[in-house]
Amino acid sequence: MAVDALKGVNMVVAPGEVVGLVGPSGSGKSTLLKCLGAIIEPTSGRMVLGQDVIYDNGWKISDLRALRRDKIGFVFQAPYLIPFLDVTDNVALLPMLAGVPNAEARKKALALLTALDVQHRAKAMPSQLSGGEQQRVAIARGLVNRPPVILADEPTAPLDSERALAVIRILNQMAKQFDTAIIVVTHDEKIIPTFKRIYHIRDGVTHEEAGEGRGID
Repeated sequence: MAVDALKGVNMVVAPGEVVGLVGPSGSGKSTLLKCLGAIIEPTSGRMVLGQDVIYDNGWKISDLRALRRDKIGFVFQAPYLIPFLDVTDNVALLPMLAGVPNAEARKKALALLTALDVQHRAKAMPSQLSGGEQQRVAIARGLVNRPPVILADEPTAPLDSERALAVIRILNQMAKQFDTAIIVVTHDEKIIPTFKRIYHIRDGVTHEEAGEGRGID
């Protein structure tokens, strides 16, 4: 017997905007994020990214791997940095895989690390970083190909209040600087008051509401 994890999802996120996606366990948040990230295929519906129709009762993009690499950035609860690459190469790897020359990819990586104030750790190995530094590097990696959208899955869960708010402040700064739409899935009560808009998902249905929008400036 088939079970519909998502039944009534309607979301619009503007360039430069950070929105929260919250809901109880089993409500469909992870399924929705995987659909938005082109990791699993929806059974129906429509998704538009910029001017491009990505999905309309079937994928409209032939190369989903390239879509995920070039158009969608991912930031996870765990940083998932490659342990045998230094910080710069962890960030530069994606553009290298996309065909960007190594020197140019590293230059792009260093520019982002500088924007995120971790350039002094550029040659460090992941094991030498603090948790907050690792998450900043992970954010740089998600941004390095300048994707129009970033999907952040519980990015502050392992962090204390100060570092969690710092990560959200960085995401807001990066959204404005690069005109990126960012969706943050979270259970973290520390950061929910920072969102100006929130989508609650209950039983597979989204409900939009205004957030408090404080604590990010």
